[in-house]
Amino acid sequence: MANIEDCPGFETFGADVKAARNAKHLSRRALAEIIDIDSRYLANIENKGTIPALPVIIQLIKVCGLPVEQYFNPEVMREESAQRQRVSHKLKLCPEHYLPVIEGAIDGALKIKQSTKETGDV
Repeated sequence: MANIEDCPGFETFGADVKAARNAKHLSRRALAEIIDIDSRYLANIENKGTIPALPVIIQLIKVCGLPVEQYFNPEVMREESAQRQRVSHKLKLCPEHYLPVIEGAIDGALKIKQSTKETGDV
């Protein structure tokens, strides 16, 4: 098993898994069962910074809706602001039926930006 020091980009992986699991209202045992690992192993990933084997990482990323780029291409993620990263992550956790509302809010914000740009009211 790799150490966190040997895996740049994975510094927050365990905490991210835990936050996503809680946002999805899953118990540790339930998430462990979904991805077919022991709940104690999941506890070590979440709390002790254990970096799991690649198949487990992939399953956790899929089930938790985590941004794969953050872990495997951290340079790209560092270019985005912290707020943009938080919003992106929350969007991935958002239930599908709320997406039209979120999309409408984004469209409205973009229209306001465009109209202020056209009129010069910045």
